Formats: sequence, C-alpha cells, structure tokens
Amino acid sequence: MRDVLDDLLRWWQAGEPVGLATVIATWHSAPRPPGATMLVAPDDTVVGSVSGGCVEAAVYELCREVMASGVPRTQRYGVSDGDAFAVGLTCGGTIDIFVERVDRSTFPELADVAAAIAGRAPVGVLTCVDGPPERIGRHLVVWPDARRGSLGSDRLDDAAADDGRGLLAAGSTGLLHYGPDGQRRGIGLTLLLNAYAPPARMIVFGAIDFAAAVARVGAFLGYRVTVCDARGVFATRQRFPDADEVVVDWPHRYLAAQARAGQIDDRTVVCVLTHDPKFDVPVLQVALDLPLAYVGAMGSRRTHADRLARLREAGVPEAALARLSSPIGLDLGARTPEETAISIAAEIVATRWGGSGGRLSEIEGRIHR
Repeated sequence: MRDVLDDLLRWWQAGEPVGLATVIATWHSAPRPPGATMLVAPDDTVVGSVSGGCVEAAVYELCREVMASGVPRTQRYGVSDGDAFAVGLTCGGTIDIFVERVDRSTFPELADVAAAIAGRAPVGVLTCVDGPPERIGRHLVVWPDARRGSLGSDRLDDAAADDGRGLLAAGSTGLLHYGPDGQRRGIGLTLLLNAYAPPARMIVFGAIDFAAAVARVGAFLGYRVTVCDARGVFATRQRFPDADEVVVDWPHRYLAAQARAGQIDDRTVVCVLTHDPKFDVPVLQVALDLPLAYVGAMGSRRTHADRLARLREAGVPEAALARLSSPIGLDLGARTPEETAISIAAEIVATRWGGSGGRLSEIEGRIHR
C-alpha cells in the first residue's frame, strides 16, 4: 500500500470510495510479492500494480465491481486455471488477490496509518481476507505499543495484535491463520499483515563522485541513504542531493554511535568507498562486528590485500572478514561512477535474495527463489 498511499489517501479524504487490490499469496514465478497493491479510483484511474502487467486488466474489472458492491472478494489467477491465458498470467506463477472497497466507513484508521508511514514509525495493518462473511474486510492497525480498529472479537484482536507485532518487528508481510474467535491452532479465518517498517538504511562512507552515484541508486532502491565523511569540504548537501542526510564525522565514530542508538539493524547496508586506510580500516572494524545485511569496500586488488592485512593485524576474526565484499560490486565491467553504482546495487540485491549474479540465460531452474 505504500506505493499507492498518496493517491489512496487523497480519495479517502475526499470521501470517495476506491477499489484496492492486494496480493496476499504467491506461488512459483509470480512477479509481485505479497503486499503489492493496485487501486482503481472513482474516475477509473489506475495506480500501482499487482502483477507487473500480467493480470491488471482482470483485476481492474474486479476492483470496479467491488467498489460498486462494497463486498470484498479474493480471486486466484494462475496457469493452473482454465482462464489463465485470458487474464494474461503466462509467466508460470499463481497469485491470490484480495480486493476491497476503501473509504472512510470501511477503513477509518487510514489517516493514522498514513501518518505513521510518513513519520517513519513502524505500523502494521491486519486485514481479514478469509473467514465468516461479517469478518472479511475488517481491519486492525497495530503499532509496537498501540492498536486501533477491530477484527470482530476481543480474543481475535488480542491474538492478532500480538502476532502482528512479531511480524512487524521483523518487517515481514504475511498471512496469519486462526480459528473463528482467534484460536491460534484453529482454522477458518485468515488475516493478512501488511508491515510498514521504516525504510532500510544505506550508509555510504566517503564523499567522492562514486558515492553520489551510489546514493542515487540506493534512493531508487528505497533505502534511506546517509553519506558520511570526516572532510566537511566534500560532505555537502550540494554534492549529494539524492542522500537523505549528509554527515560530517569520522566514519567509525558515526557508525558506532548509530549502533549504540539503535539506528542500525540487519537490513542495513554499508558501502565504504574511501579506499584510504585511516578511514576504511577503523570503520570496517566496527561494521564487521555488527549484524548488517551487507558490508562492501571499494579498492583495487592490491588495496584489498593491504586492507585485509591491516584488519587481521587489528584483530578482526576470519569469520568476520569472510562477510566483507571487497572489491565491492559484481563483475559488470563497470567504468563510470554510475556503472559502478549499478554493480554495487546488483551485489546488494543478489546478497539479499540469494542470487548468483550470473546471466539468467545461462542459469537453469526457477528465476525467483
């Protein structure tokens, strides 16, 4: 919902109903993950996507029907269906899509959700997508320390809020299954928890031209980007307009302070582009001692060998050194800062999802792991 939130909120504030389609489950090579959304506005405007184009036309019509009737529906699309080619899902995947009418009466908590997302506060939206008809489409909004709305019973609300907060803490969107009154080992009622955690962080150390390109591609990927350098003459907002923040500080001191403040988590990626021992060795000592998603460092093979020797001399264990991506990036033959930034971004994505970094045309098996 994050991608369509501005348009959704605009129509909601105007008192106009919107048809909202959400992917709730996928199998095989479905192109969009659970939580992906598409809305159809009262003027028939379409915003967002649930399948990268495969089933949008069919979902568009379903949204219009639900917007008119107010009755939520779940629809499955996939190659196993007799009408698979009619809806265009020829990529080999199967998706379940939940469609609901959203307006002030069906989702009165939407403004609170939008405010939390805008303020980068974690918030989760629990929606009943399967169960007794009177429950389907009801919402419960949860924060780490509060909740609003109801799924129809106190017992269900209590169980769903507890479990939803667990998924929210992990930043995970997924389905929860209960009995009709919230029994955790029961069946018959399914909730979708859409988790809206603050964006993951990308911290780029070294205010060089390559850092500007990395900040640009990091912002494109949805990271909250910080550029940090001890040299104030280089670390300026004018040189890094795509960064969310530009910090003048010694890299190792800044990273350690952010870790102590709880601003670092296992989604954080760190790119060390200084290739200067007095900067990169101390900050890599800190970074490799943290549970980060990715740590990469720029430099030649000779610089890398020298860096490893210095890190070993500083007492960094071999297991930690094995986590270091250096020289940084995938082998794309990159030359320019922009090409190098794509190489770095590609390695971050491959690390996140377990990709090989090879050409898909030369790899057998499933594309999406």
